[in-house]
Amino acid sequence: MTDRDASTTGPADHATTGPADAAPATDADRDHGTLLSFEYPDERRARIVADALAPEVGELDESRSSATVSRDGSVVRVRVTATDLVALRAGITSWSRLVAVAERVSRGRSSA
Repeated sequence: MTDRDASTTGPADHATTGPADAAPATDADRDHGTLLSFEYPDERRARIVADALAPEVGELDESRSSATVSRDGSVVRVRVTATDLVALRAGITSWSRLVAVAERVSRGRSSA
């Protein structure tokens, strides 16, 4: 069973935009963010999911968004930050799909 709790933060009246060839945004430029939290039945399964996600950190990041993955016991957290709401939505979608794949992989490894 997975408990998904997402909270989104960011100013409603402020979005940072720039030219397509602009330098990548720094964390200070990322005004919008969300925390996706996934709870698993045991720490082993959470570790398998987090380990499967770890190589993707930095690979999916682009100039407008980034993500971090952390684990605390049986809970895996994915924090997505972005310069604008469109990039945030895209990041949430991408990371949610990656978590779903990692969960399927973890079910296979848990029964092995």
